[in-house]
Amino acid sequence: MFRQGVCMRNYESDAYRKYQSSIEQRQKVVRTSGSPYSQQTAVQGKGQRAEMSASTKRKRTREKEKPYYDYDLLLVIIFLMCFGVVMLYSSSAYSAQVDYKNDMFFFTRQAMIGIIGFIVMFIVSKIDYHLYGAYAKELFWFSMFLMALVQTPLGKTVNGARRWIRLPGGLSLQPAEFTKIAVILFIAYEICLFGQKAKKWDGIKILLGYGLVATLGVFLLTDNLSTAIIVFAITCILIFVVHPKTKPFVAGVIAAGIVGIIGIIFLKYTLAESDNFRMRRIIAWLNPEANADTDSYQFLQGLYAIGSGGFFGKGLGNSTQKLHAIPEAQNDMILAVICEELGVFGAIIILCLFAFMLYRLLFIARNAPDLYGALIATGIFAHIALQVTLNIGVVTGLLPTTGVTLPFISYGGTAIVILLAEMGIALGISSKIRLK
Repeated sequence: MFRQGVCMRNYESDAYRKYQSSIEQRQKVVRTSGSPYSQQTAVQGKGQRAEMSASTKRKRTREKEKPYYDYDLLLVIIFLMCFGVVMLYSSSAYSAQVDYKNDMFFFTRQAMIGIIGFIVMFIVSKIDYHLYGAYAKELFWFSMFLMALVQTPLGKTVNGARRWIRLPGGLSLQPAEFTKIAVILFIAYEICLFGQKAKKWDGIKILLGYGLVATLGVFLLTDNLSTAIIVFAITCILIFVVHPKTKPFVAGVIAAGIVGIIGIIFLKYTLAESDNFRMRRIIAWLNPEANADTDSYQFLQGLYAIGSGGFFGKGLGNSTQKLHAIPEAQNDMILAVICEELGVFGAIIILCLFAFMLYRLLFIARNAPDLYGALIATGIFAHIALQVTLNIGVVTGLLPTTGVTLPFISYGGTAIVILLAEMGIALGISSKIRLK
């Protein structure tokens, strides 16, 4: 028994040492120099090192450069969060009073979530982002494990959708949101690990395979098609950024668009009804007037809100469509309430703020000190851009209803915390930038 115990301890000790060695190797991989936005990107694979003289020159140059922190990004985050809380109260006060006898029900919860999110953002921004690369694999598979828990008794169903995990205190967690950031960190790490292989078809197949695993996990385990699309799109965008050629990607997008248009035309003239709720959404989108009292109801009410608001709106708090005409107005349709109360002018201001946020993320990506930092900032950029675009498309009727929320403004717990954690990582990367 004594020898067995000693052998077991030695085995555990050896396994621990191997794991620590693996973590150290991963940290070397994510410190690959260069940027995908530079014409002279030095992409290094596993075990490769830059020449000592070049490294010494970079160190001496950085000593003369000034440290940087993106306060512009921080300010736009604070403004969007504060504006979001105000609009959340305006859009949800009536329904909260009716359903919960407390007009500040959603406002209070969102404010508390925002405070927690800012604390998370501050903590994350102080952590060296290379550490996330060292544990990117574990985070990726942990996100898959969390999504699998949705199918257990811990899973929670809300409005017919089973996408949450029950937590103590009546709280819940949406693991698909965690998968977004896990995919960004993991795919970025794999690109750094592959080096030049990431630009070739053999490496691209593996990267797309990882993205497909995460996509299928989101779709099959949490039944969330919109988030699955975002996850796969982030993977494709990261591959596109490091790939030297753009024509194959442009051709792929055009081909996908043609297939999509043909599919929509086919459905419009051949399918009148369906039992599948996703197909019903597409049918309602193609023929909204014919389904005005059922599947098209929310989307049409949103259009009525946008149209009645005019250019300058009815004034803050004066929306009439939010009075139970728009179901769950504080969620994915909150932009319609903004348009009704603040008009098209208010919506333009919000879009300008998002555009400025994306510009700051792109600035961080272009000036990141290494490839991993540039790819993470690009992934966060892609996440925000895709989600904003999809939400606007749904609210304005350009896309079928998907349930994608408006970042930083719509009501949500896990989504807000994850978004602020992503912003913390971006701010952490910005603190490593050195400007002349």
